[in-house]
Amino acid sequence: MPFTPHAHDAGPAGPARAGQTPGPLIEPSPTPGRHRVTFRWRAGSADERAVVLINTLTDRDRHAGDIGGHVMSRVPGTDLLQLTYELDADLRASYQILPCTEIPGTDRDSWLRVMMTALPDPGNPLRVPGSHGRNPSSLLELPGAPAQPYRDRRPGVPEGRVHEAEAAGRRVWVYTPPGHDAGADPAVPSGTRPVASPGAYPVMVLLDGDVWAGRIAPTMDNLIAEGRIPPTVVLLPDAVDRPTRLREMACHEPFVRHLAGELMPWAARGWRVTDDPALTVVAGQSFGGLTASYAAFVAPERFGNVLSQSGSYWWSDEDPEWLTRRYERSPRLPVRFHVEVGRQEWMLLEENRRFAETLAAKGYEVTLAEYNGGHDPACWLGGLAGGLTSLAAGWL
Repeated sequence: MPFTPHAHDAGPAGPARAGQTPGPLIEPSPTPGRHRVTFRWRAGSADERAVVLINTLTDRDRHAGDIGGHVMSRVPGTDLLQLTYELDADLRASYQILPCTEIPGTDRDSWLRVMMTALPDPGNPLRVPGSHGRNPSSLLELPGAPAQPYRDRRPGVPEGRVHEAEAAGRRVWVYTPPGHDAGADPAVPSGTRPVASPGAYPVMVLLDGDVWAGRIAPTMDNLIAEGRIPPTVVLLPDAVDRPTRLREMACHEPFVRHLAGELMPWAARGWRVTDDPALTVVAGQSFGGLTASYAAFVAPERFGNVLSQSGSYWWSDEDPEWLTRRYERSPRLPVRFHVEVGRQEWMLLEENRRFAETLAAKGYEVTLAEYNGGHDPACWLGGLAGGLTSLAAGWL
């Protein structure tokens, strides 16, 4: 069924009328371990309706063909729409609200339009940046959600820098820690300096750099200042666009060869990063998690640590869990893993567990972390800090 979105100001202040409605109302539930969460939206017209889009939870029902349980009801005699859920007390999730005059269909095309149209909650100041052209989301953190102590910038903590550059024809952002000494001009041509130098920095390659370039610095600064990790450089290659991302992050060997054979030597020459795989992490989320694991499979001599979050280990449709079987059938490689997945990720949870179990059975050093949340950047930033801390424990 087609739907007609309503136009609203999605700016920081939101529409003036919506400012009268605060963010979600969170109350204890009679059910142990749960909370009642009421979302509210002030309608701009008599025919306006609204749908609550909680990351992964709403999408699960969309896949089942029925989002009726996420449609707000009007409080009689008012312009207020609201909907109450009973949710686990440790849930963390991003969410949006879709104002509309007709409830959208659950087919893929309709849902793609929903994702490009839905808005953050104007009554909730906590935001999660959007990606790939989408609006920001709002952040819901229930009282029992695990702390994310490294997420936000702390006053007085020395700040690193994020530089924008180009490596082998691709845009890349580079986070350098406070006091970083590159020891060379990033523009030095290839072949004029050795690939490694004494005292080189540990390095993390964080895929989908266009998503993370504006978010990673406070986390890295805080981890370094607290002594959880040594000063570390982060390389953030651009995913370019959606078609390129879908091609390159589906166990695409040419992309991995680019990372190992072009990006890493470029960074060693210009940013003084190590060539030691034991001090190198490749990290990613969703298809990026799959690609990080594939990169270590193809180039273990360059990538000795994998940080995978919500990895798409179901891939591919023609040959499900292809990479898991490749690891199972191949000799153990000198690679360590931190695998993280949300318990609400009904399409990925078991696949991530099987991947971690397969690695453990082969003798790999692997940790598996699960959180109460979905396929969600609101969870990934905190998990990224935890995973990097775990992998870097022996670097200090």
